[in-house]
Amino acid sequence: MSKYKFMLSLYFMLAFSVFQFGPASAAESTTGISIDRGQTIFNEGKGDAAACQGCHGEKALGNDAMGAPRLANIGQAYIIKQLTEFAANKRIPSGAGAAMNDFAKALNEQDRRDLAGFLNTLDYEIDPSDLKGLAADGNKVGQPELGKIIVTQGIKGKVPACQDCHGFNGRDPRFPAINQQKFVYLVNQLNNWRDDSRANDPTVDKIGIMRGIAKKLTDEDIANIAAFLSTAPRVSPGEDTKKK
Repeated sequence: MSKYKFMLSLYFMLAFSVFQFGPASAAESTTGISIDRGQTIFNEGKGDAAACQGCHGEKALGNDAMGAPRLANIGQAYIIKQLTEFAANKRIPSGAGAAMNDFAKALNEQDRRDLAGFLNTLDYEIDPSDLKGLAADGNKVGQPELGKIIVTQGIKGKVPACQDCHGFNGRDPRFPAINQQKFVYLVNQLNNWRDDSRANDPTVDKIGIMRGIAKKLTDEDIANIAAFLSTAPRVSPGEDTKKK
């Protein structure tokens, strides 16, 4: 086994152990975080940072038409990391997301913590992407049943199962919860990982985990994965997702 594969397996083992004992959000501390301030920033913005709900929706469930991701319940530590890296230009999105760098710069460290803390307290809601509507609009929509196989089992000899790190409700603060994430956002990010236009993923031996995986996925794989995840049910810790 190569050193890269060995280190990657350790990441998966760590993620699996967190999944077994509960979602990562349960262990994320709210000490020093003002949920009320976070809610105000989300609803009203702050300074040059526009209100988050304008793109991500009133309940932070995301928006396929804008390519805006779900923010609710995806992981407090993950959101803080992304906002910090937007502010430092370590992640530079395209399209409507290009505004995120300036918005993040307008928020200080405490603002980011407060906002992430608020998003982590929202009630979990099911809000699947409308795959039929997306297909009618000309989007290439995959087959959820094929995506489920990759998410829960991986592709033998090619890529590991997505749930080995991500689970569905979140397992480790470095890996966001991806069930009920929006279809368009998932497709965009997997493509960005694949073409190296996004490169802020955790690394093993200087190799990006998500970039390494995405480069082995075909367009069909990506569409299938996104189709399943964007409509996937919530899973409780310990449930056998392969039977879902």
